[in-house]
Parts: sequence; structure tokens; C-alpha cells
Amino acid sequence: MNQKTYEQADLTTENAQCAQCGATADGTPPTWTCTIGNGTRQHLCDACTRLNLRTIESHLDPIATR
Repeated sequence: MNQKTYEQADLTTENAQCAQCGATADGTPPTWTCTIGNGTRQHLCDACTRLNLRTIESHLDPIATR
């Protein structure tokens, strides 16, 4: 596999831009969603996060039970 892991991805603190709608923000707002896709950091603004919540949750790893 040639995909970068979270630790290998470019973790800059520049202005965030929403990967879906293109909205920009100074820095990275704590309420925006951040993910690593194909080795690059991608952000979703509050509105786009709400619109895509089911898709985001479906990609989460299941919680290990003991």
C-alpha cells in the first residue's frame, strides 16, 4: 500500500478550506471535521459536516468490546 498514514500526512496549520463547499477559515476552527484522505488533510465546515454526518459515521472504526 502506498497511502500515507495519519502520522505521515502533511499536518499544516494554514487556513482551512472545506473540501466540499470551498468555504475558508482563518486557521482550523475546532468545530470543523478533519480527515486524512490519500495522505492529505481534508476539512469539512460545520454545515457540510452536518449534511454528511451519516457517511462520516459509517466510516468510523467499530469500538472494540471486551
